[in-house]
Amino acid sequence: MHRPSRKQASLLLAFLIVMWGVNWPLTKLALHYAPPLLFAGLRTEIGGLLLVFIGLFRYKELRFKQNWSIYLLSALLNIVLFYGLQTIGLGYLPAGLFSAIVFLQPVLLGIFSWLWLGESMYRLKIIGLILGFTGVATISAGALTGNISLVGVLLALGTALCWAFGTVYMKKIGDRADSVWLVAMQLIIGGILLMGSGSVSEAWSSIQWDASFVAIMLFISIFVIALGWLTYFILIGTGEASKVASFTFLIPLVSITGSSLMMNEPITIHLGVGLLFVLVSILLVNLKPKPGISSSAAATGHH
Repeated sequence: MHRPSRKQASLLLAFLIVMWGVNWPLTKLALHYAPPLLFAGLRTEIGGLLLVFIGLFRYKELRFKQNWSIYLLSALLNIVLFYGLQTIGLGYLPAGLFSAIVFLQPVLLGIFSWLWLGESMYRLKIIGLILGFTGVATISAGALTGNISLVGVLLALGTALCWAFGTVYMKKIGDRADSVWLVAMQLIIGGILLMGSGSVSEAWSSIQWDASFVAIMLFISIFVIALGWLTYFILIGTGEASKVASFTFLIPLVSITGSSLMMNEPITIHLGVGLLFVLVSILLVNLKPKPGISSSAAATGHH
């Protein structure tokens, strides 16, 4: 896979953080017009079809016969379970709190990347990952009002686990599948399964095909789903998974800022303190350990 330059990687990361950040408030707005599973299925299907169109120029790379199991498993983890649990879970918890729990993902990914991808694990990285999650939790502490739904918490944890497993899996098999086709196929398969389950439990007639709904859906399908997942896969495929994931701690910050602008949700002191934690976290995870530290990484059990 072509490795992006430092400047290109920075631009790709910035694009991803902004797009995946505005996704939360936009999804919340879209759910006024459509039930969760059908909406999740529609947006992933449109995003997938867009990438299939791009992929047609390299159709020989599809290799469906030998890669179908890869496409199916990544679709189940990254699309069906990730978006399915997420859209249902948002009905049980405030969006800020839900996204805070989901952003255990970079911490889980750091651990899984160390266990299964052989990425190094050292003290600074461990502290950084913990600080990042603490920052996200602090940012979202304002959402802790009223009784917390256990179902909502479990759905958020499930969302985080599926995303972490899905990312490690994509990184592990990245050389065996073309990046455009891998993302396109997981979106197409995932979209069909989500719409199928939505058709059983929800009503198509309850979708209000309002101009603002169509605009939100197209924006999410193109920029958040198609281009977002492709960007994420390129970054994960060409860099250390845990380092890329550390930057995704910034997504809830964009999400809460977006919610504040779009839905007049208040910006609190928690936001400032949490942002500080997040920035320190990203710095620590991305600092190169001194040569002496890497040998002590063995002491933490890295093998």
